[in-house]
Parts: sequence; C-alpha cells; structure tokens
Amino acid sequence: MHQESKIKLSIIIPVYNEEQYLDKLFEGLKIYFNKENIEIIIIDDGSTDNSPHIIKNLKDNKNYSFKFISNKIDINSGKGKALQLGIKNSSGEYILLQDADLELDLKDSNEMYEMIQHNKDIKCIFGSRYLSGKLKKNNYFFNNLIGKFNSLIFNIFFLQSLSDVHCGLKILHRSVIDKINLTVNDFGIEIDLASQVVRNNFYIYEYGVSYYFRTKRQGKKITWLDGIKSIYYLFKSRFIDNSKSTNLSIFFSVIYMSYIGSNLGLGLGNTISILLFFILGTIIGLHFKIVSSFIIFLFVYAGSFIGKGNGTILSVILFLILGIYFNNFLKKNYIISKFKNFF
Repeated sequence: MHQESKIKLSIIIPVYNEEQYLDKLFEGLKIYFNKENIEIIIIDDGSTDNSPHIIKNLKDNKNYSFKFISNKIDINSGKGKALQLGIKNSSGEYILLQDADLELDLKDSNEMYEMIQHNKDIKCIFGSRYLSGKLKKNNYFFNNLIGKFNSLIFNIFFLQSLSDVHCGLKILHRSVIDKINLTVNDFGIEIDLASQVVRNNFYIYEYGVSYYFRTKRQGKKITWLDGIKSIYYLFKSRFIDNSKSTNLSIFFSVIYMSYIGSNLGLGLGNTISILLFFILGTIIGLHFKIVSSFIIFLFVYAGSFIGKGNGTILSVILFLILGIYFNNFLKKNYIISKFKNFF
C-alpha cells in the first residue's frame, strides 16, 4: 500500500523525441503547477533526439518550486511502459497523466486537478476531446473515426458511456491507482487503464478539453493502425482478463443462449439468431455470476416454449428481461444478499 505523503499531485509525462516542445511544456508547468506539494515525473522513453539534454538542463536550472524527477528508459519501450514506471515512482495523492506534445492544454489539466481535489466523491476524471465547450483542431479523419468507434465498443463491452477512451489526459486518486495493475506497454495503455478502473467499480467522470492536433512532420507518433490494434486490447480486456468465475459464467451463458438461438428461425434466419443469442450470452456472462446466469437461463428456456412462430423470439426476450429483473430483486433481498458472491 502507498504510504502517506506530503505530495498532493504527481504529474507523469512520458517523453519520446519531443525536443521542440519541452521548453514550452516546462513553462506551462511553472504557470499552472509551480507548488512545493506537486511533483513532475518525466520519463524519457529512449529518445534519440536532444530531449535528454533538454530535460537535464531544465532540471538543473532549479527555477521552479515543484519537485522534479526524471527517469530514462534506454530503449524505446512504448507509452504504456513509461507510464507504468512513472506511476511506480510517484508519491502524490492524485496522479495526473499528461502528454508532452502539447496537443492537450495544461490549463485543462489544472482545471481537472482543481475539480477533483475539491470534490472527494470524484476519484477519476478522463479528459475528452469530443465534448463541447473547448477549442479543437483535428484534420486526421481516420484517427478520429477509429477513436470514436473504439470508445463505442468499450461502452458496449463495459456498459459505460465514455466519449473518448483514448484521450491521454487523465487524473486519478491514489485509491484508484492502488487497485489497478497496468501491463500494456504501447498506446493500448488507455484501454488497459480504463477497463481496470471500471472493473474495480470506480465511476469515470469526463471533462471536455481543448485539442490541437499535430502532424507526423511535427512528431505525431500514434497512427490509425494503433487504433486498429486497440480493438485487440478491447477484446483482451473484456474477454480474457477476467476471473475464472467470470470466464465460467461467460462459457455457460454462451452455450445455453446459443442453444436457445439455434431453435429459432430457419436457414439464414437461424444463423443470425444463433449469432445474436451468442452475443447476448456473452453479455449475460460478463455481468452475471453463474447462479444468476442459471436463473436467467431457466426464464429464457421457459419463454422459448410459450411463443409460437415469430412470437417465440418476442417471448424469449420478454422472459429474458423478467429473468434479469428477478435477479436484481434477489440481490436487493436481505436474505439473498448474504449470498451475493454467488449472484
């Protein structure tokens, strides 16, 4: 467990070949975060330009009040690896993740910090480039499209309503950081982080931030291919990185729902029915434990015998809703709540 510290905020900034932005970044940090109870942790992720020299000069100048920590990874290992190292070396009550390229405004970072420290009920705020109210400049259509698509898939998988899961600006309370174990080394770290926050039952708040995109010539490193790769991380975080009991529930639910679907429709309609019920089974398995899933199965199975023809699907869906409602009733029941680990 993290021990009590006088540091209120740790700002973790991964750097990879950002020589043209570091001076301006540092000036912004002095404007918004120049306090003794704040630490700046810069992780040089194997830069091959003049970034290491600039970081050293900035640190040696001593013209700042915050605590300045710099670490270097010899070989470029990815944004995720740099953030993991920064988090490991941090000591603040709050952790702010900030990119070095100035696409995201430090003024917004400060606003998020002020917001979270004055509302103790908020433990996690994600910046969003898609919420209204701030300046936005972005000409990368496919990057933008894939980012929104991945956010949609994340919301479906985790029953969330995030507008921008890939935004690099995030602030989290230490209680959140202590619950998660980041393992992804590249840009997929955003998926890894968001999924673990949700798994640990922390609510994610969003705050609209300004966004000033930069071109590849200006040093932009993430591409639409990284967005495609994120689909794998979405699948992994939702369907692989689960407890054994959850995976068992998924397997059981997929089997019985696919079986129900196989008895509905003919020909192509039957294939579509199996696919849809397979997806429904996956969702049930993810959000209900094995006993709850079995109760839902009994309801759905009963519903499959009541309707006739096209009405069978309607009957199954109706009984599926009834099964979910009945499960929620059991969870709220005082006696059954003693066995909530099985539901």
